[in-house]
Amino acid sequence: MLDIMGTQTSRRNFIKKTAIAGTAISVLPSFTFANNRNTKEKLKLGLIGVGLRGTNHLKNVLLREDVLVTAICDIDQSRIDLSLDSIKKSGKPAPKVFGVNEYDFRNLLNLQDVDAVIISTPWLWHTRMAKEAMIAGKYTGLEVSAANTLEECWDLVNTHEATGAHLMILENVNYRRDVLAVLNMVRQNVFGELVHFRCGYQHDLRFVKLNDGKTAYGKGVEFGEKGISESKWRTQHSVVRNADVYPTHGVGPVATMCNINRGNRFLSVTSNASKSIGLHNYVVKNGGESHPNAKVKFKQGDVITSTIETAMGETIIVTHDCNLPRPYSLGFRVQGANGLWEVDGNRIYIEGESEPHKWDQADEWLAKYDHPLWENYGEHAMGAGHGGMDFFVLNAFVESAKQNIAPPLDVYDAAAWSAITPLSEISIENNGDPQDFPDFTRGLWLKRTPYNWMKETY
Repeated sequence: MLDIMGTQTSRRNFIKKTAIAGTAISVLPSFTFANNRNTKEKLKLGLIGVGLRGTNHLKNVLLREDVLVTAICDIDQSRIDLSLDSIKKSGKPAPKVFGVNEYDFRNLLNLQDVDAVIISTPWLWHTRMAKEAMIAGKYTGLEVSAANTLEECWDLVNTHEATGAHLMILENVNYRRDVLAVLNMVRQNVFGELVHFRCGYQHDLRFVKLNDGKTAYGKGVEFGEKGISESKWRTQHSVVRNADVYPTHGVGPVATMCNINRGNRFLSVTSNASKSIGLHNYVVKNGGESHPNAKVKFKQGDVITSTIETAMGETIIVTHDCNLPRPYSLGFRVQGANGLWEVDGNRIYIEGESEPHKWDQADEWLAKYDHPLWENYGEHAMGAGHGGMDFFVLNAFVESAKQNIAPPLDVYDAAAWSAITPLSEISIENNGDPQDFPDFTRGLWLKRTPYNWMKETY
């Protein structure tokens, strides 16, 4: 059994002694705005949205001595009460509370004692809240996906450039242990020149998560006003959009490996959608043919497949598969001139190292190339959520915000990755016609230096 108290004490001591001294920030991009390096000893943080994801961030923040939660906001009083109870039990001061209506977050942003915010709200609020946060001068952490439309993608970029306030997309999968080990292998040229990637979000989401985080099987029949937790808002996207609505868990790690926005960029995407039967079948099976939602026509295809071409000639296949029964997988495949890694089957093949035409199990390779973050600090990430990667993504945000410097996953990443959603939607509507990606860096991708994730300060 995991010794949670011991792990929490270890993590507190670790952060207190080192403040991780910029862990996971790495080499800065070639251009930044508002680069004020007067490091704050204690970051004053506001949380906008304290649902399941927001309270996970809260739990991890409360273990840090260099962060003080000064304000929280949510329109669900039960989530406010739960958060206040957690803060009280931690021995930290009570924060200011906002949640009178959907726009009360603006009053939180007006507070002088909020340096940074983490936004963990339903998707349709992400960009509008992030824009206002940057306009208010707050260092902004934004949960995925960052934007729903191309206009929103540009809004994020333009607001950052106009205000100088930074935004970090909080893509935790970029910090997953196997992902960082494979990134290490990519940087050390184990796979040779990169050619092809596969990734995606393949996760049975027909069920819902309750407020305690437990899965409620069969409860996904209801959504909207009668829904529970995410089904109150997330299922509606499947009703009205035929698109890859959640691309960043897969494409974020791949984009880092092939230096998107830093010497490379997405050029175009073609997308296709299968028929839509998964959610209808689920409603009928669990609610009956007479249930009102059995008459709903879900627009989103059960399997969305997008193929991206990059400026450097790689191809990336991105899959969205959330409405059919299946085990969880992000479907990673990284392939180059010398071999490839596939997450499904936990297998790898390196020419000259592996027996010809036979897969190796990846465990030894992943251990050999374990990223220094995990090698040195993995024990401190235990219990942080999602296998520990939540610890590292939060730390990268906090350390970047304390120094007011560009984060490792910045606003240009947020825009490029999130643009897959509206572009896939247009491509599907037009029988798979290619759609061009905007260049959100306005040509500066040619000059921006890739992050060297292997030369970080610990």
